[in-house]
Amino acid sequence: MPKPLRVAGEVDSWCTRCRLLLNHRIVSMKSGKAYQVECLTCRSAHLWRAHAPGEKAPTAGDRPAGVRRSGTSAAGPARTGRVSAAARLEEQWAKATLGRGDRDFKAYNVGGNFNEGDLVRHKKFGDGVVTRVIDAKKVEVLFRDEPRTLAQGMS
Repeated sequence: MPKPLRVAGEVDSWCTRCRLLLNHRIVSMKSGKAYQVECLTCRSAHLWRAHAPGEKAPTAGDRPAGVRRSGTSAAGPARTGRVSAAARLEEQWAKATLGRGDRDFKAYNVGGNFNEGDLVRHKKFGDGVVTRVIDAKKVEVLFRDEPRTLAQGMS
């Protein structure tokens, strides 16, 4: 189940400066939706955009056949508790960093290029491990508290 949106929370939004779908902090909300956001990568503030300009908004019908919404099953909603999910993330993070020293962590910056399994040290989020290279400009990094999408290869 996705986290409920709130001011000062995080949401994915199209960044008008970076020109990527990135993590943003919610600055204000309107009608239960994010309204103004601040990019966590470049710190620019703008209106929330769910997708890139010119792209079709994703809908439930766009999912491939047989793929369900996350958090649901044929029997009904998933019954995983928040604590168990947090514990599972912590365990996954600990397993990925087991036996690795402080010297193995690379300082994160948007200009760097990262591969799956690389250890990164982010100034705000702390230590993380790259779990997936989304494309040439984005990576998914698992931090102790939650995974986040970060920019890479920006010069």
